[in-house]
Amino acid sequence: MLRLIIILAFSLCTPVFSQNDSAKSPAAKSVRDLTVEARKSLFTVSHGSRGTTREGTGTGFAISNDLIATCLHVIGEARAIKAQTWDGKELTVLAVHASDRKRDLAILKIKDGNLTPLPLGDSAKLLQGESVIALGNPMGLTGSVVEGVLSARREMELGEMLQLAIPVEPGNSGGPVLDRQGRVHGIMTMKSTITANLGFAMPVNLLKPLITTPNPVPMDQWLTIGALNNKEWEPLMGAQWRQRAGRITVKERGSGFGGRSLCLSLLKAPALPYEMEVMVKLNNETGAAGLVFSSDGKEKHYGFYPTGGKLRLTRFDGPSVFTWTILKDADSPHYKPGEWNTLKVRHESGTIHCFVNDHKVFTVKDDGLNDGRMGLTKFRETEAEFRKFRHGAKLARLTPPAELLEKLEKEIYALKPSDEFSKEEINQLKPHASINQNLLRKRAETLEAQARQFRWLAAAVHERATQDALLKELDQDEPKINLLRAALLIARLDNGEIEIEHYLKTLDGMAETIKGALNPKATEKEQLEAIGRHMFEQSGFHGSRGDYYNRANSYLNEVIDDREGIPTTLSLLYMEIASRLNIPLQGLPLPGHFAVGKIEDGKPQTIIDVYNGAKVISRKEAEELVFNTSGVRLREEHYQPATKQDMIIRMLRNLIGISNTTDEPATVIRYLDTLLLLEPNAPQERLNRALMHMKQEKNSKAKEDVRWLLENNPPGFNRERLLDLFQRL
Repeated sequence: MLRLIIILAFSLCTPVFSQNDSAKSPAAKSVRDLTVEARKSLFTVSHGSRGTTREGTGTGFAISNDLIATCLHVIGEARAIKAQTWDGKELTVLAVHASDRKRDLAILKIKDGNLTPLPLGDSAKLLQGESVIALGNPMGLTGSVVEGVLSARREMELGEMLQLAIPVEPGNSGGPVLDRQGRVHGIMTMKSTITANLGFAMPVNLLKPLITTPNPVPMDQWLTIGALNNKEWEPLMGAQWRQRAGRITVKERGSGFGGRSLCLSLLKAPALPYEMEVMVKLNNETGAAGLVFSSDGKEKHYGFYPTGGKLRLTRFDGPSVFTWTILKDADSPHYKPGEWNTLKVRHESGTIHCFVNDHKVFTVKDDGLNDGRMGLTKFRETEAEFRKFRHGAKLARLTPPAELLEKLEKEIYALKPSDEFSKEEINQLKPHASINQNLLRKRAETLEAQARQFRWLAAAVHERATQDALLKELDQDEPKINLLRAALLIARLDNGEIEIEHYLKTLDGMAETIKGALNPKATEKEQLEAIGRHMFEQSGFHGSRGDYYNRANSYLNEVIDDREGIPTTLSLLYMEIASRLNIPLQGLPLPGHFAVGKIEDGKPQTIIDVYNGAKVISRKEAEELVFNTSGVRLREEHYQPATKQDMIIRMLRNLIGISNTTDEPATVIRYLDTLLLLEPNAPQERLNRALMHMKQEKNSKAKEDVRWLLENNPPGFNRERLLDLFQRL
């Protein structure tokens, strides 16, 4: 069977049913005429990506004066959606008017409609061998057309689909498939990975129920990914406050005077005296962002924040600068411009103590405001990041003692030369400036090489510390292993700033939400169904299809943030939520897929395909799924459950597979080193690491792994070739 991959597609429904399904069909039109007529009904559709760029384009088409049809994977679920006309006019998307995850269909509602809809045909009447055309934006080339025929109808994972003898490329997805009378019979959805002239379309008849019975979601609800937790924070006075990876970010100008904006905690503020603290980093030191406290939820509050490289405490008694009082403004040698700085306030009755990086900056006597809420603030055009906001009667110190920091700094700085030169030294070099310039440049090159070495050392220290933490977590009895923490440590290999505790709390919160909505007498089956509904219907989690091989799908923090993942990571999250409801589940590492379930006496009692919406499937369905994706016939040994370490190793192998062809050898080696610490007898990874070291011209390290292969002689390896490689090294 053909292995298929879902490509970018976009489709919205419209209540324009065909008026042309009469007994006598209209005359056929030329491809040119059909293209000219349909062009004004076509749209380029894209959605926000996981990074700073947009995903590749897909296609949509009008089905009414204010509705556009496309594929669900084109709009990305819970991402910002962009729709443009063929001549470049951008449309405002008001809502996802309807969506069907199972059939990969979606409908967008557009502001100020005036769209020209295409008529919808009856896809059941389209005959095998009949001529069709597909319109779309392949590879971003807007308004493209291609002609073909209906080859067959196929029962596939998404249901009955139209098999088309037609070239399909990324960007065609979501585009209409028209008959020669100009009626829509299908929505381009999939392409074959084997041949360029084979595509699949969803029959338009499956779109029609979404038109009559939509399930609209306004864009402000659709865009919940990255939104502030509304149970913890309340943004005020404009600006764009977002939450991701355990951090709060803010950008854009606030609506208050001076561009002021607040983000107040919904947690109850403690009584005086109390302490509050946050880590903050500004993108520009001319801006201002920091702590706010004793707020009335409107214009009155204190603010402690860096601005212009100084630390400032201000009392705000109203909406304008004339009601603001700068209580103290001071430099501090302990403030680090452009870096993360910890701001702390101790508020006592009539007295405010302000600290930066655990050093007191100043103490101010003021009793103007004593009660109120606390949180974050920013001014002007400032973009800032916040993390680790906390408060309490007395906060435990998070930073190491000053004596230890001083000792470590001395050790570090002893490793590098002086980087500051006096005027006398400069004057001494002036008489032979041209010669000395060349000498200094050579010296700079040496120092830059040293800097690269230190950066490598910093990365190596982080890598080893993370690996040690992972080994420590997995070196426990199976029930005691925190699988979520271990998976997050994999992500931390590449992102040292991940706040693991934030994600542990996030999953705890999800479990509590599910538990709170359940009947206390709910059966295990009902609890599992509730987990599936919460993840895939209420929270927007979904299997990644258009960007399956994005490494973000293997980073648990990004899977939680973006609510998008692959079978292994989505299954892991499902299992972790279930464990918090006291439901033990096991991972099922099926060939080419991953599911969860319960195994009793070596046989699966329940199989849950989490990737496809946490659907409970039969053994027969599992066999069909595995055969269609991998060509393997399921056997009893394939139901052997995965250990927690097995799942971590599978995630590492996913990252290795992705990075083998796209990344520098150092990145691949980082994953390989970690895997081999967990599974030192993995021969393929040994060979892979040797090849990566060879790419780095580190033959001595490569030789170590080749020697291991020769000594252990694993099956399936050509010993003569290994010997030849060893001798060449």
